[in-house]
Amino acid sequence: MDIAALSVAMNQAALSQAASLKVMNMAKGQAEQQGQNLVQMMNASLNPNVGKNLDIRV
Repeated sequence: MDIAALSVAMNQAALSQAASLKVMNMAKGQAEQQGQNLVQMMNASLNPNVGKNLDIRV
């Protein structure tokens, strides 16, 4: 195999891997942000008075 062709193939593989890692890093950051938003929404929705009383009439 030609050295130049091997060099090009290796560079293309390295570029592909770097692009994949960048996309994965972006997805990880977005998932972390969504998780933090979910925790904030859950904390905001807590109401200590809900469920303490039950009114029943027959």
